Amino acid sequence: MQAFFSLLSKIEKNQFSPLYLLSGTEPFYIDTILKALTNKLVHEESKAFDFSQFYGKDSNVNGILESVKRYPMISKFNVVVLKEAQLLNSIEFDLLASYAQNPLPQSILIICYKNKIFDKRKKLYKAIDKNGDLLTVKPIYENQLNPWIENQAKNLNINISPVAIELLATHVGSNLSSLDNELKKLKLLISEDVIITEEHIEKHVGISKKFNSFELQKAIGLGRFSRAFQIIQYLNINTKENPLILTLGNLHSYFQKLLLIKGVGSDHKTLGINPFFINEYKAAAKRFNMRQLALAMDHVMEADLKSKGINSKSLTSKEILEELLLKLFNL
Repeated sequence: MQAFFSLLSKIEKNQFSPLYLLSGTEPFYIDTILKALTNKLVHEESKAFDFSQFYGKDSNVNGILESVKRYPMISKFNVVVLKEAQLLNSIEFDLLASYAQNPLPQSILIICYKNKIFDKRKKLYKAIDKNGDLLTVKPIYENQLNPWIENQAKNLNINISPVAIELLATHVGSNLSSLDNELKKLKLLISEDVIITEEHIEKHVGISKKFNSFELQKAIGLGRFSRAFQIIQYLNINTKENPLILTLGNLHSYFQKLLLIKGVGSDHKTLGINPFFINEYKAAAKRFNMRQLALAMDHVMEADLKSKGINSKSLTSKEILEELLLKLFNL
């Protein structure tokens, strides 16, 4: 996300604004910008005097405004952070907007508005757009997930193999905060000159290198029923580490990628597939025609509905996966 990296670059260069509005549905980016700002602006010796933190649920705007209008005592800036701003009401946002129209240069107000996108029509948005910095973030697309893991690993000076990246992507999913935490944990546990492999992922993250969603889709794609059946038995025994919703999501994504290969070709960048695996995906795509792949996606979606108790009697995860597997091998 270009806006995120541009804002992060400004912060690293000590180019600060008196106002920040960080909003959207991907908390990782909001938390990263907030951390970058506080690391630069808030120091231990002045924290008690020149730093205030509020939460939308437990705060009123008058208290926030009182803090933001104070002059710093020790630091260059008086820093005020408002978390969970989405819990404030519209009247309180209007009061903040009045301040944002003419903010004090010695104070920095950071507003974190998570799980929603802030309404651009609001006075506060327009005022901060004029006098501060805005960041609106959304979850990354599925084809961006593996490149994101690879890039984040590089940022952390971690060497990681394509298979290990794929395991993290299929097991953790698109929760960027969780992925970042797993990568940081691996960095602490593994020497910098060692390439992280599936063995490290199995040992330190708790993902079996032989029995996981990635190996399941591979077995299905290559027509190995016994192997696929063996994997789902393991997944059913270890449901805490392998939730059904994540397994089904990965399978739907897999068939979607195969469908795209059949329709638009096998450009790995467009598909979000590491070039290390592209031949494997192409081989799997050859086994199916377009109708079969579309039907496979329908079966996975039907299984997802059953897992939620929709249009079906109550079934266990084991029953849902076994039924799905039989359907996929009889397309």
